[in-house]
Amino acid sequence: MSSPQNDLRVGRGPRSRWLCRLGDLPGAWVSTQGFYKWQRNPVTRRDYDDAVLINAARDAHGDDPTFGYRFIADELELQGHTASERRIWRLCSQEQLFSVFAKRRPSAKRPGPPVHDDLVQRDFTASAPNQVWLTDITEHRTAEGKLYLCAIKDLYSNRIVGYALDDRMKSSLAVRALRNAISVRMPAGTIVHSDRGSQFRSKAFVRVLKNNGLVGSMGRVGAAGDNAAMESFFALLQKNVLDRQRWSTKEELHLAIVTWMEAKYHRKRRQRALGKFTPIEFEELHRLLRAA
Repeated sequence: MSSPQNDLRVGRGPRSRWLCRLGDLPGAWVSTQGFYKWQRNPVTRRDYDDAVLINAARDAHGDDPTFGYRFIADELELQGHTASERRIWRLCSQEQLFSVFAKRRPSAKRPGPPVHDDLVQRDFTASAPNQVWLTDITEHRTAEGKLYLCAIKDLYSNRIVGYALDDRMKSSLAVRALRNAISVRMPAGTIVHSDRGSQFRSKAFVRVLKNNGLVGSMGRVGAAGDNAAMESFFALLQKNVLDRQRWSTKEELHLAIVTWMEAKYHRKRRQRALGKFTPIEFEELHRLLRAA
């Protein structure tokens, strides 16, 4: 509180109050009416700080809807905000900022609209490389916890053109896989088809699509057939790698997945849909035919 010589006393007796001057501006006094209005419903410094934290939490959750309050607390700490995890939990609960994977009571609300139209319409064919890519995420448990794989498949050759693995299924996983595919293939105007998972609806993923001239596409809610061609790859992975043994560490499973994709699936596994060529052979044949 300001010193008495810079304040205005309101009322008399032991319960009288001081009105504080606004900063050091001469004559900038708070009116009696304004003081009592503030007294009835004051905006405290705590309220102001909460509002700042809520805005930052909304931005973090908007970029990655998989974030629960713990990840949001970590993100806010990296941004320079100081707040306990308990406080972030309270604000996230107040604002209904939950992870899309959180266990909540069933809601009568319908899923939100997709961020892209369905441009594939279950037509899983392509006449040239980089026309249509499919992407999805799968998971498998190890003794250390789950490992998640996001893979991107070229419909023309069935080659996995990009992938990323992580122990968290966040939008950054899908973004890393997409950037990996872009750096390898240098596509232009490619359709990237996915389901309506939050990772593919995130602002970060959509931003990478737009910035690289790619076109997003999304299947319908609850329609597994809308991404069946990607599911077929995951079924092969499940049979040939994931279910072959119990995996002790995430690093062990990571190495096994990458080795199988690069050494066997791409270079040794011949596919009838490709005329009994491997994905690498099929793409090389396409290149030679175009050069002829």
